[in-house]
Amino acid sequence: MTRQRTVILEELRKSRSHPTADELYARVRRRLPRISLGTVYRNLDVLAERGIIEKLVVGGSQKRFDADTEHHHHVRCLGCGRVQDVPVGGAAAIGAALPEVEGYEITGYRLEFLGHCHRCRKRLRSTVRPGGR
Repeated sequence: MTRQRTVILEELRKSRSHPTADELYARVRRRLPRISLGTVYRNLDVLAERGIIEKLVVGGSQKRFDADTEHHHHVRCLGCGRVQDVPVGGAAAIGAALPEVEGYEITGYRLEFLGHCHRCRKRLRSTVRPGGR
């Protein structure tokens, strides 16, 4: 594995925030100042294609990346776009319970929860004044 790819992977593994390529680029540049954004994108694609990381394509937002390749679910804040893991043990039954749909062989599924994080809820509450004004 190249030095650049190794640093990108190390920085991703340090993060629990499911960063975008741009966010990872900012972190990686602290260690590799001459790396380009294009190099970060290409290496993230290679790592995802090899199954070393997960590329998260969540509705209405930029692609995010996750070093945890074990099957798990995510929650996305509708306010700021933050994504985090959701420990949902019983959700696996959803995938197992699906029958074949019009000839499809179901090989996997993704479940995304939507809501507002603590910071965005606080911001929303502060913008709503008593009396609805």
